[in-house]
Amino acid sequence: MPATTNPVHHLPTSLSEFHVQRSQKLLQDNFLADSRPWVVAYSGGKDSTLVLQLVYEMLLDLPVQRLKPVYVIASDTRVEVPAIEAYLAERIQTLTAHAAHSGLPLYPRLVTPGPEQDFWYNLIGKGYPPPTRWFRWCTSKMKIKPVKASIENIITEYGSVILLLGTRSDESQSRGRRMNARELSSRQLNPHQEIPNALVLSPIADWTSDQVWEYLYSNTPPWGGNHDFMLNLYRQANGGECPVVMDLNTPSCGGSRFGCWTCTVVKTDKSMESFIENGEAWMAPLNRYRNWLKDIREDETRRSPYRRGEEGKRGEHWREGLGPFIASTRLELLVKLLETERAADYRLISDENINTIQACWTKEFDVSDSAYLIAEKYGREPWKRLHKP
Repeated sequence: MPATTNPVHHLPTSLSEFHVQRSQKLLQDNFLADSRPWVVAYSGGKDSTLVLQLVYEMLLDLPVQRLKPVYVIASDTRVEVPAIEAYLAERIQTLTAHAAHSGLPLYPRLVTPGPEQDFWYNLIGKGYPPPTRWFRWCTSKMKIKPVKASIENIITEYGSVILLLGTRSDESQSRGRRMNARELSSRQLNPHQEIPNALVLSPIADWTSDQVWEYLYSNTPPWGGNHDFMLNLYRQANGGECPVVMDLNTPSCGGSRFGCWTCTVVKTDKSMESFIENGEAWMAPLNRYRNWLKDIREDETRRSPYRRGEEGKRGEHWREGLGPFIASTRLELLVKLLETERAADYRLISDENINTIQACWTKEFDVSDSAYLIAEKYGREPWKRLHKP
């Protein structure tokens, strides 16, 4: 016999108990309806935190024999705003420990880009121009592919999954139109457009932003601690959260507090500037580097007159048209990044990144180990990592 609906905590009057119970019932009915594992897309922002909290509370209330695997997928692009990067890592660690202690089959995973999906490899190594609204190569390489690969691995093991998203109709008019156009099953599920054998459930689709905040203010996370750090982030900066992205229909998250500090999709990164104005002055060199990236993107003298094509049997195909950054600019990109790293006193590029950049340069134009010579001037010795297990 199914367990009863979760008890509802005390809530402000503007968020009715019926409203909360409706989302809780939707979650529980779907959870108990079949054996498919669940995947919760978690960005660290308020909407995905609410979904995760509702799911976690449900798991704690269900009898152990009714439980099944729940995966929590978070994305770290390796160029997240530093405070967010640390926050996500800490939250994943806390969830993992608490779930294990509580005997819950909940498995958090922090997904990162592979070596050739990495931002610095593509920008500095291959010379990709910084992203624009029309050429968002970062979204595909750093977000969509790693997250999809992680979910597809789970599907390979189980055959099918239900993917839980924190999307809400009132986020924007375009989001509302897309959500209203979906064809939902009787269980409020719809197939994911790009991931076969994945069904999507949006349990807070009809919640308003105020209602989300009310629940989070009124209910501490069941895994311990509080939401104070996240709430403070929203007070500090402007813009919205950047969701876990799984298709190119998701709008750009440029300028959001839960996005990448290197994002050049927006003209001005108001969130970064707000962080700096609110006490994070050490991030100013990062913002200067980001602004410089946007400026040089428009300089055609820094770009090759030939564009990369698809990889073929005889290597990369090139054709006429504005292409990647030329060699001298790629070297300058690395120099200025390491200068920025020193000025901020914060590690921005890994030794592995530098090694893959050097491998790319060696293949394309460099016979002098230039990336290593540059790195050595800034106290870095990435080549020592090459042969470590």
